[in-house]
Amino acid sequence: MSELADRQCVPCRGGVPPLDAAQIAPLLGQLEPGWQVIGGHHLQRRYRLKNFREALALANRIGELAEQQRHHPELRLGWGYLEVAIWTHKVDGLTESDFVLAAKCDRLVRELGGG
Repeated sequence: MSELADRQCVPCRGGVPPLDAAQIAPLLGQLEPGWQVIGGHHLQRRYRLKNFREALALANRIGELAEQQRHHPELRLGWGYLEVAIWTHKVDGLTESDFVLAAKCDRLVRELGGG
């Protein structure tokens, strides 16, 4: 759905301000439905899966993706769901790389046939 998924996360060294609402809106519009911006601070989405095993498998795949991108989300795992929260810790808010990682997560879920 999004060209964002074709891009790479760029490591943040800090010293830049987080995105503001006007910058966030067009990036959020490029993500699949289900992503929310929480308090202007982080992106969050809950993926629904058939059972715990599938949720755990998705958590592991997103973990591998995060390592490749050197950008690490917070993952909350439970029976039949995986919740993903993404923000850039160095700026304590959102950067473009957060939206890139979110799009990559969605692409991974589509490839696995879940969501």
